[in-house]
Amino acid sequence: MDIKYKNTGGNMTVYLNGELDEYSAGQSKNQLDRLIDDNLNIKRFVFNLSGLSFMDSTGIGMLIGRYKKLKRFGIPVFLSGASVNVEKIIEISGLYGIMPKY
Repeated sequence: MDIKYKNTGGNMTVYLNGELDEYSAGQSKNQLDRLIDDNLNIKRFVFNLSGLSFMDSTGIGMLIGRYKKLKRFGIPVFLSGASVNVEKIIEISGLYGIMPKY
């Protein structure tokens, strides 16, 4: 899993690339937590999923955990760019109910 980000005018976009699964979720969680802790002044947080080739339930759990962390600071979280396969997982899980499309 490769994570890149861009902070433009208080809008943080995080680009997730590769597979978000049991193998990569722990390391991704740690990287994202550090990024969030260092940028608590942002207005909006967007997960750009266009680079994800696969995501399983562990990945969903990791995203929900970051959502909860950001919510504590009043920062809204959105999802964008999901491929057809990843979008199916998101829809089945109901993730768009808490993190809408951006």
